[in-house]
Amino acid sequence: MDQNAAKKAAGEAAAAMAQDGQRIGLGTGSTTAYTIAALGRRVREEGLQIVGTPTSFAAERLGRQHGIPLATLDELDALDIAFDGADEVSPGFDLIKGRGAAHTREKVVASLAARFVVLIDPSKQVERLGTRMPVPVEVLPMAAAPVMRALEGLGARPVLRMGQRKDGPVVSDQGFWIIDAHFDDGLDDPATLDQALLALPGVLDHGLFIGLATDVVVGEPSGTARHLRKGEREKG
Repeated sequence: MDQNAAKKAAGEAAAAMAQDGQRIGLGTGSTTAYTIAALGRRVREEGLQIVGTPTSFAAERLGRQHGIPLATLDELDALDIAFDGADEVSPGFDLIKGRGAAHTREKVVASLAARFVVLIDPSKQVERLGTRMPVPVEVLPMAAAPVMRALEGLGARPVLRMGQRKDGPVVSDQGFWIIDAHFDDGLDDPATLDQALLALPGVLDHGLFIGLATDVVVGEPSGTARHLRKGEREKG
């Protein structure tokens, strides 16, 4: 599968959904990077009037690079729409996110948006969450060991995420570490796990997004995109 072509198709289809005057959440990752670039073109070429709220330092830099006016959540009390990728999407539009370690900020932005549009290629669609990807858990460094023990008690195989080109753990934009909780048989009850993880002392947040997504745009390797909306039939 030409994954880059699929990501580009999803990202550009999402950017076409933006309307004048909207306050837009700008997600993090390779698929949403295509959305940000396409939104920037619309701003320059069409005079599209939008303001973006980035979910990470990387998204902020990319938004500025493409000329999108930006605002923080100190300035905006709600968003009209937010665009972001996902690592897994269930048939009910629940998600696992966080391979880029930006899931905590992404969840804040998604929760403030009237519409949360998830951009994926077909490989991210799963029948059962957790079958391909672990659940990232963002944890205070001093609490890493007790949280890992608690995760084992919840049936997970926890692994502290290590940097690829540096010594030591991956550090989030908040200065926290990331523990990847692998559930080898998938998740029986994602909503219950969501609450159990949030109850662990030292956990800031995690990569389960339950009941937040309203739309899913699936990019295809052919360069086309399918728009799925929760509670509706698939749109072409």
